[in-house]
Amino acid sequence: MTDEFIEIDRGDTVWRFEREFLESNWTCLFGNGCKGILTEPAEELNQGCCSLGAHFGDGPAGQAESKEVLAYASMLTPKNFQHFDQAHEADTPGMLAIYGDDGRTHTRLVDNACIFLNRPGFAGGEGCALHIAAIEFDESPTEWKPSVCWQLPLRVDWQEVNADTETATVRRWTRADWSKHGETMAWCCTERSDGGETYAGTEQVIDSLREELTALAGAEVYVELRRRL
Repeated sequence: MTDEFIEIDRGDTVWRFEREFLESNWTCLFGNGCKGILTEPAEELNQGCCSLGAHFGDGPAGQAESKEVLAYASMLTPKNFQHFDQAHEADTPGMLAIYGDDGRTHTRLVDNACIFLNRPGFAGGEGCALHIAAIEFDESPTEWKPSVCWQLPLRVDWQEVNADTETATVRRWTRADWSKHGETMAWCCTERSDGGETYAGTEQVIDSLREELTALAGAEVYVELRRRL
């Protein structure tokens, strides 16, 4: 264990968790003053980090995830999915028009934001339609949503150590993780230098993001992490 990271060795995977962030009181401000990730603050749009759509992982894992999201999207209804009609514009039977490219590597944008984002004023609820539906089905949003969406603001950096071992470093997202888009963002919710409004939650991240951390690393790792903190 180091001052910066807490390490938990699970044999094939060595988990490394950013201590300072887990002990912080960061909290998501979606729908409560989130300025978004555009070039200018845009609280009124209530887009949060959904302006770019969701990108799936690379390779077979990404393709598998895109198919899973498609399956869950097929369970959405006009009641909980504002862009239901646009999603059903596909020419291919059994397919939904939810992808932004032929390779199905990311979700489609509708009116400059993710197709799954219900806009302010929608009767079925503002925010991610997949998230809303998961709760309606009494299931975890981590099962329905693209991993990049439910993991934020957590990010996992995977690195191979040898043929049998890899490290997984769990930390907060930074501007650099948004690539070129990060250079033009007017606000980054995980950076205190951008105002620090998000670091005023009522509980520490280790508790507020318990479900996400458990989904990432498993229950045993989470219990050990909680014990060390």
